[in-house]
Amino acid sequence: MSKNRHESLGLSNDDVIKMYKTMLLARKVDERMWLLNRAGKIPFVISCQGQEAAQVGAAFALDREQDYVAPYYRDLGVVLAFGMTAKDLMLAAFAKAEDPNSGGRQMPSHFGQKENRILTGSSPVATQIPHAVGVGLAAKMEDKDFVSFVTLGEGSTNQGDFHEGLNFAGVHKLPVITMVENNGYAISVPLDKQVACESIADRGIGYGMPGVSVDGHDPLDVYKVVKEARERAAKGDGPTLIEAMTTRFTAHSSDDDDRQYRDIEELEKAKQNDPIVTFANYLKEADVLTEAELKNIDTEIMDEVNKATDYAEEAPFAEPEEALKYVYEE
Repeated sequence: MSKNRHESLGLSNDDVIKMYKTMLLARKVDERMWLLNRAGKIPFVISCQGQEAAQVGAAFALDREQDYVAPYYRDLGVVLAFGMTAKDLMLAAFAKAEDPNSGGRQMPSHFGQKENRILTGSSPVATQIPHAVGVGLAAKMEDKDFVSFVTLGEGSTNQGDFHEGLNFAGVHKLPVITMVENNGYAISVPLDKQVACESIADRGIGYGMPGVSVDGHDPLDVYKVVKEARERAAKGDGPTLIEAMTTRFTAHSSDDDDRQYRDIEELEKAKQNDPIVTFANYLKEADVLTEAELKNIDTEIMDEVNKATDYAEEAPFAEPEEALKYVYEE
């Protein structure tokens, strides 16, 4: 990254420090969840590691006071940027009564929080796309200024929901931004076995919208393209499809063994381009943060994660009778 690129994008030093802190918090929460899972304390982890730059860069390009997001299961960075906390995420991981996503009913990483305009996700992949498009339709019908932002993995672009959602958004010129976080694997299926086209972004033209491919390891690159997409949407120029090229640093989930299908050397090489490290280096080179200040941020984030873990582990589970609520209209 060239020095002071963030200023040319209209971002202050304070903005990029917040971006870095959010990326680091997502990583540290995720790493803690793996430890808790392996200790038998939480049931499941599906990881954001390696994809934080795309998630946080995109979220900071949106209006986090009025836009709506429909995140997919890896998007710790998006939901943290939109107002969820480490404590919220830990309460969900432990399935405690205070879990703001579902009161402990849903699996971890099924985000949903009305107050922060995070649409509730469900387990079948790509089902969030028609919902996000519906939010975009509401914005157009009510002549409101908000934009709808939806994320998914590249494997999910082969589902019918992707076609139906993007086709509808394109036909009606809706203010919807679809960002595909292309990490190269649909669980264990590599990209060349998933799609015949060169790039997921190439699919945009078929739906009457621009398709843009961007380096998902660079939060400033992602910020730029999402910012431009939001400006298009706000002007009434319709939707955009963005493909953020990322790397998944972990197995698909805590129930997967990626050694069965993935070259370890490929992964080790990819980890040399860790977005947390490269962005920290950029902030040092741009004279935004010193090495000592970066260490202080690391300590501060770890303290936040420790407190969130302790709180969630001690928090009560829901009463058994709670399972009967919200099944029928009350």
